[in-house]
Amino acid sequence: MKDQLFKYKVDSKNDFIENIVEGRNAVIEALKSGKTVEEILVSNGNITGSINKILALAKNKNIIVKRVDKKKLNQISYTGAHQGVIAKVSPYKYYELEDILNYASKKGEEPYIVILDQIEDPHNFGSIIRTAEVCGVHGIVIPKRRNVGVTPTVYKSSAGAVEHIRICKVNNLNATVDKLKKLGIWIYGADMDGKNYCFDINFNGGVALVIGSEGKGISRLIKEKCDVLTKIPMRGNITSLNASVAGGIIMYEILRQKIKRYKN
Repeated sequence: MKDQLFKYKVDSKNDFIENIVEGRNAVIEALKSGKTVEEILVSNGNITGSINKILALAKNKNIIVKRVDKKKLNQISYTGAHQGVIAKVSPYKYYELEDILNYASKKGEEPYIVILDQIEDPHNFGSIIRTAEVCGVHGIVIPKRRNVGVTPTVYKSSAGAVEHIRICKVNNLNATVDKLKKLGIWIYGADMDGKNYCFDINFNGGVALVIGSEGKGISRLIKEKCDVLTKIPMRGNITSLNASVAGGIIMYEILRQKIKRYKN
């Protein structure tokens, strides 16, 4: 039985929870973001390195810090890699699609959105979030069903990038894609069936990049709605990359083109 110090918020079929943050970098980013942190548990004797930064931030914000035995943290942990610190936070507050579009508009930029189609691996999701944040993506859209939410593993895998990007959960991914298309945003699907390599495509204007699930790729209906299917070149014996790596390569290509246009 999990430790009763925290009352978890359970989310969907896999009992993923969304109100704890594990790991030093993830907790630091949660503290810096202004997110509501209710309390922090720190392993007894673990006061070296970045733990001191966590304690200082917590003190400045008047957040309760409890010293506990490492075994207790192990009982609470869902990632198995808490690094001696776990924070109890308010559950992640998802954004609306309009929030993402308004954010792009306020920055004076064409929308740059990533759409995830049934990504169920939290490590992949966390890696995608981290890359998307670095690449200047304005927001990530995920479906409410058959997609992992913002869990402790996602927090840790993103190295805290969750706190710096807008994530939107939608009831109907197909309808959301249709809405973006009506707004003039082109939908690009990352798919090995694509006729053109991402380096040969002009990602001008508003962009929404669809990244499919680890096993099945982009679902049939979403794939049919994509304006362009694009792929990455591969020369080895392995015929595919995981979702986060493949998506990351295309995200960086989109960023490269944006930087080049800004310079011109």
